[in-house]
Amino acid sequence: MDLLAYIPSPSSGVIYLGPVPLRGYAFCIIIGVFVAVWYGGRRWIARGGRVGTVADIAVWAVPFGLVGGRLYHVITDYELYFTDGRDWVDAFKIWQGGLGIWGAIALGALGAWIGCRRRGIPLPAYADAIAPGIAFAQAIGRWGNWFNQELYGKATTLPWALKIDGDADAGRVAGTYHPTFLYESLWCVGVALLVIWADRRFKLGHGRAFALYVAAYTVGRFWIEYLRVDDAHHVLGLRLNNWTSVVVFLAAVAYLVICAKRSPGREEVVEPAAIEDGAAPATGTSDDAPAGSAAKSDGTPAKSGGADEAGAVAAEAEPTKNP
Repeated sequence: MDLLAYIPSPSSGVIYLGPVPLRGYAFCIIIGVFVAVWYGGRRWIARGGRVGTVADIAVWAVPFGLVGGRLYHVITDYELYFTDGRDWVDAFKIWQGGLGIWGAIALGALGAWIGCRRRGIPLPAYADAIAPGIAFAQAIGRWGNWFNQELYGKATTLPWALKIDGDADAGRVAGTYHPTFLYESLWCVGVALLVIWADRRFKLGHGRAFALYVAAYTVGRFWIEYLRVDDAHHVLGLRLNNWTSVVVFLAAVAYLVICAKRSPGREEVVEPAAIEDGAAPATGTSDDAPAGSAAKSDGTPAKSGGADEAGAVAAEAEPTKNP
């Protein structure tokens, strides 16, 4: 049966910015990081944090995350680099693809913890602010697999099938396959929107927004991983990443439940230094609202103290009458 349509793959994985060559995979990662930091910064400011804090901590988190993602990939797919006929130097060629999200999040969290500790900021609050941004970054980063024609799914004749060019050296057989990169990209966008909605609706705090992101992502990763046909280690009939998804999902759900009981609500102060600079703690309802609007602990707007303060000054200025 002839295909009505299909998604073409780029003939080259290199984008040229004028005379400067840029790998499509690296380009997607860079754009994803930029979006995560930009949107995470907006959410952080809306919670009462300072401008630039998210970017400053990202200086620690991003390099750690890249190293962690690459380590996870190399360790779990060591045969691609350390077996006969393979060149171990390829393990350092990150632009050719190969970043494990599990390692990226784990080591990225370590880098974020170092950055937060240096500024006296609670890591859970920071994680909540950047959670949807990370999901958006993953959605963008997955398009790097499209440029590299890798990590696609089973063969299919669906109208949105991905056309893959044959390459014996890369182990690719020409045909049309499930575009798992697209499935995961769309899923990550949905996860980001879910976290944004739930955070506004339920005032998630103390790391619960981040835990929701993790739990939601792993659900999608489980079924998408099941479609993939690239070589992978199997345990009890399931791919290793399927088992990782299950374990991480259970841990995220457990955190959500336990944290909701121990630390309900959202942090009133996320960055003490911001209070010292004169910014009000975040208690608003909108993640993207500018910080500085005061509110009562029950969420109702606080009344302006201008009139009361003026009255107090006038009373002090009025001469005291003799009895």
